[in-house]
Amino acid sequence: MAEVNQERGHLLYGRVLTPGGIASDGVVAVQDGIIIYAGAARWLPETCSGWPESARVQDGLLIPGFVDVHVHGGAGHDFMYANAQAITEIAGFHAANGTTTMLATTMTASKEAIERVLGEVSSYRLGEMPYAQVAGVHLEGPFISPKWPGAQNPEHIVPPNVNWLKEWEGTYPGLIRQVTLAPEREGAAEVISWLRRHGITAALGHTDAAYEQVIAAADAGLNQAVHTFNQMTPLHHRKPGTAGAVMSDERIRAEIIADGIHVHPAAISILARLKGPNGLILITDAMSAAGLSDGEYAIGDLPVMVQNGVARLRDNPDALAGSTLTMIKGFRYLIQEAGLSLEDASRAASLNPAMSLGMERNIGSLEAGKRADILLLDGALNLRGVWIGGRPQEI
Repeated sequence: MAEVNQERGHLLYGRVLTPGGIASDGVVAVQDGIIIYAGAARWLPETCSGWPESARVQDGLLIPGFVDVHVHGGAGHDFMYANAQAITEIAGFHAANGTTTMLATTMTASKEAIERVLGEVSSYRLGEMPYAQVAGVHLEGPFISPKWPGAQNPEHIVPPNVNWLKEWEGTYPGLIRQVTLAPEREGAAEVISWLRRHGITAALGHTDAAYEQVIAAADAGLNQAVHTFNQMTPLHHRKPGTAGAVMSDERIRAEIIADGIHVHPAAISILARLKGPNGLILITDAMSAAGLSDGEYAIGDLPVMVQNGVARLRDNPDALAGSTLTMIKGFRYLIQEAGLSLEDASRAASLNPAMSLGMERNIGSLEAGKRADILLLDGALNLRGVWIGGRPQEI
């Protein structure tokens, strides 16, 4: 990639995935970290002509950067224990794999441990953030079901507590962007309603909810499901359960871990068809071992064994403990194994999570006026270039 002159502007050539389709002979013009134009090269504004070319790959495809709303760590670090340097290394690792925006995701932990993460991420966001942009925090728990803890520590599970959320929002306004809870628990309806009034995604997860309880929660504002099919009551033809409610209610966006381990590709395909192009969200649920070799790790305060890239609790091998997935691998899996179109896979990895965050005016697609978060893929969907705010990243 050529040296980028941010002030003058630069051009990226290739097939360009725009909201209107693929421009086969396309170009993206970037200046001061913002997309000035994205589309067919023949319509490039005259003001951009003569700008230097910063990227061109044979059969290259330019798509929007990935947005991961559910990621616990990577490169040997966990957000639960991360300082500024560790957050930088997590963000750098995932940026090198196509993630341009992310939510630092916590585990079910003590109130004090969660507050430490909020403080670290809040401070980190005041700095430059040279890699993937940390848009805020996703609290996965502690308001979950003790019947479905998965890789969460059951010692720290508590009922939904709106007072904790009010306190955290007062101390760190706008930092919490998503909260995962079990909607059947006492106090959940009040929490869901409060979250939605404050523009925070209210997501179900690690839940024993019946179908009817999920529908009632959606009436209260619940609008997302974390790692769909995993750690929730399954679909049965006489008891649709949490999974059935997520699949059938268009108000609920569905996260999916597309790694071939958590969910069968046929189930992903079915879910994608039911949720439509706007309802599926690709996540990694990546833990600290992402990017590293097999061995012993931890997720939160629970020990984990990783074998053949599969993370499981050391003391409960039946329980998956997050993943070692990256967004680029998940994106390819959606297309190559689950059968999604390029356009639908891109929406699941970029625009839909941006919409979940309320950030679709700034990120999630290649359009004029949005931040220049851009990925360059080759014909085999291998990552060949990453730009975040117009800045090239090491891959």
